[in-house]
Amino acid sequence: MLKSLFRLRFFVGVYRWRLSLGILAFGASRAFEATVPLALAVGIDRVAAGNADVAGPVAVIFGAVLGRFAVVSVARYLVRTTGLNVAFDLRQSLYNALQHQGSGFFNRYTIGDMMTRAVADISLIQRLISMGTILLVILIYATVFGFGCMLYLSPSLTLLLLPPLPFIFLYARWSSHQMAVTSKDVQDRLSDLGGHVQENLSGIRTIQAMVQEENEIRRFGETNQAYADAFHRQARINSLMASWMPLLAAVCSVTILGYGGLLVLQGELTAGELTAFFYYVNMVVQPFRVAGFVISLFQRAAVASDRLFEVISLDPEIPDNPADTAPVTVKGDIEISGLSYSYPVEQRAQVLDNISLHIRPGESVSIMGRVGSGKSTLLKLIVRLLDPPRGSVKIDGHDIQDYPLSRLRSQVALVPQDPFLFGEPLGDNLTYDDPNRELDRIWDAATSADLKNTIEGFPEQLDTLVGERGVTLSGGQKQRATLARGLIRHAPVLILDDCFSSVDTETEEHILSELKRLRRGQTTVLVSHRVSTARHSDRIVMMDSGRIVEVGSHDELIARGGLYAELERIQREGADDSDYELAGAPS
Repeated sequence: MLKSLFRLRFFVGVYRWRLSLGILAFGASRAFEATVPLALAVGIDRVAAGNADVAGPVAVIFGAVLGRFAVVSVARYLVRTTGLNVAFDLRQSLYNALQHQGSGFFNRYTIGDMMTRAVADISLIQRLISMGTILLVILIYATVFGFGCMLYLSPSLTLLLLPPLPFIFLYARWSSHQMAVTSKDVQDRLSDLGGHVQENLSGIRTIQAMVQEENEIRRFGETNQAYADAFHRQARINSLMASWMPLLAAVCSVTILGYGGLLVLQGELTAGELTAFFYYVNMVVQPFRVAGFVISLFQRAAVASDRLFEVISLDPEIPDNPADTAPVTVKGDIEISGLSYSYPVEQRAQVLDNISLHIRPGESVSIMGRVGSGKSTLLKLIVRLLDPPRGSVKIDGHDIQDYPLSRLRSQVALVPQDPFLFGEPLGDNLTYDDPNRELDRIWDAATSADLKNTIEGFPEQLDTLVGERGVTLSGGQKQRATLARGLIRHAPVLILDDCFSSVDTETEEHILSELKRLRRGQTTVLVSHRVSTARHSDRIVMMDSGRIVEVGSHDELIARGGLYAELERIQREGADDSDYELAGAPS
């Protein structure tokens, strides 16, 4: 447990003076609290002796209570703000780590799991610092001040209360181990629950369309029950730890009353001192009543710390180690040499096998091929969403690994196959990388993507909220919006991954003509399944099973009578793209 929590030292260390001052302030509050019984004992003994002058003890008690109130207020503020600040920094670090992970990471971890770590796990650490630190410090100070005062009042009576302590220690160790096991199980089940909810709500339309609501409710019930069972196991251990504390307090009270009363009768202890002794015993025992809760906080926070640093300590999936020789801007000369690639998590044949291709600056190139032929993988490698072997992909003669990632991806703009939009106004989606773009430039990109009339049809136009993942727009509208977001950047290299699959032929022709106008002299690479799209490019690259099998213009490939010519025949005779993808074509 301590090893896991020790990893938080770098985050807590930033606020060490604030936390240390808070801990010292709690020590001062315990000192004020310990003063009250002594003053009370003096007052009781004076009254018992027939002396009515108790003004002094009353003044001491009143001052100690006010002093404790002031010091505790400051201490709680310092410690709890430390917990809040540490949680803030952890959340920032986790989010930063997530932003630099690639597809391999998100194939292993679910979004729901990451949400649980970002919210629930960090909240546990915040509670540990804000609440657990306070309880632990109070327990330590109460033990030190309480036992110190008890020894001062009656060493023999204090020693009589020590024998149960070893048993308490052994039981605490056993409970701590059990709590660690159950805490990890609780957090894992909570991650499963978050992942289930996130996946279910993201696919709610599919669930409803396939009439699977009852089945999903049943599956959620099973996941929810697993979390509840794990939490119940943890609660049983916690409750058992708390249940024996009243028994300990009762044993202590009986012991003090019996033996302490005897000491009073023998004149070795006054009635006021016995009353103060009772107070100090309660001062020591009271924090132990929440010992189970403290152990639970520490164990759950230790598990949360392990889960957080499992992500935070990961190296970025795509290393960003640029060279000083990489140019600030690129011309768009792309050279791919002997590129082979396999996904690390997949035990199967290479996705790309010895790909070599030279795309000249200002050239437009279409990439076509069956599903699974490696088209999208090739595009992701060019922008380093996947990392190619060094020397296999160069831009303007420089290995793409020599470019800073931010510079590479700003100069080589990728419009992905999945048209993702944020739940923000449409205008903010179009200007996502630079919200300060001029309005004329926004409308120009919208016009080129054939989106202007759609926007003007909305009552709020660019201020129209598109909902989560652009749910209020149709598939074609989302594709055109993401295309406009790519066009507005005017990047030297524009890569379009099958961005016309949801638009009709007339819209496609308009967009392609606009691309020719806007991208004159700039490099454009696009993936398409339609011959009507590819024929406008300077060159067409046909891929099959991870290899390039044909390269040439539309007319050249038709004359060659190969894979491209067969695809053109299928589409010309009325078959759609899916026929080609499913049936294949002869090579």
